[in-house]
Amino acid sequence: MKRILLFLLTNLAVLLVLSIVAHLVGLDAWLAVHGGSLSGLLVFAAFIGFGGSFISLAMSKWLAKRSMGVRVIGTPANASEQWLVSVVQQHAQRVGVGMPEVGIFDSPEPNAFATGANRNAALVAVSSGLLARMSREEITAVLGHEMTHVANGDMVTLTLIQGVVNTFVIFLSRVIGNIIDRALFRSDDGRGIAYFVTVMVTQLLLSVLATMIVMWFSRWREFRADRGGARLAGTPNMIDALEELKRVHEPLPNHQLAAFGIAGGDGAGLKRLFMSHPPLDERIAALRALGPVS
Repeated sequence: MKRILLFLLTNLAVLLVLSIVAHLVGLDAWLAVHGGSLSGLLVFAAFIGFGGSFISLAMSKWLAKRSMGVRVIGTPANASEQWLVSVVQQHAQRVGVGMPEVGIFDSPEPNAFATGANRNAALVAVSSGLLARMSREEITAVLGHEMTHVANGDMVTLTLIQGVVNTFVIFLSRVIGNIIDRALFRSDDGRGIAYFVTVMVTQLLLSVLATMIVMWFSRWREFRADRGGARLAGTPNMIDALEELKRVHEPLPNHQLAAFGIAGGDGAGLKRLFMSHPPLDERIAALRALGPVS
């Protein structure tokens, strides 16, 4: 219930911020004059598409801490926390990024994620289950995987891709709605009932296709992050960590954050097109085929 409330509040906050920004920069007045043109529509679509994505990215650390209950390690309370922070620090130095915040969230399942709008001020968090079930070598590999996400700027890149597809979903759905409304009702402005129905239906269908594109990129970057984890901690350790995830796995409860996590489920057929992570067997096979990395 807490996560659902946070999700709703986040989306309401995004809409409110976009409305305020549009008013402050005079975009709402400009759109009132040019909204009927393709250029005006494209500006509107880009504003909503990219604006929502970047606001979500800017809020990602805050949202992660609250929805996942992440406890950020300020001063390590014990030797285990001290070791965890030192490994992340070593990885950060090796990949050339600023030291991220390091946190722990309560979950019996082994998992971890990285998020944040700035690669030099990210958040890397691991579950209590991961610390309890995995060896230090495996944990080091998982942290290497997450730090590779940070070093590659995957959070920002995914946001840009999401912004682009959001823009075209909004733009094309309204263009199609306008065309159909004019064809069916011969309306002068193309804003009759057929327009609104078509926009809703088309936007839903195009969003499904857009999600496939975003998830394809997410799966591709997981292979890249696995290679990074292998480079930082050794291929056998990265494989062992993925094997442990196979034995006991449950995806992150928050879908948005799941895209930045280490774990992923198995999938086949149409289900695979909407997976943020490749099947673990494929990731393990890719690392074995890759051999030692340096």
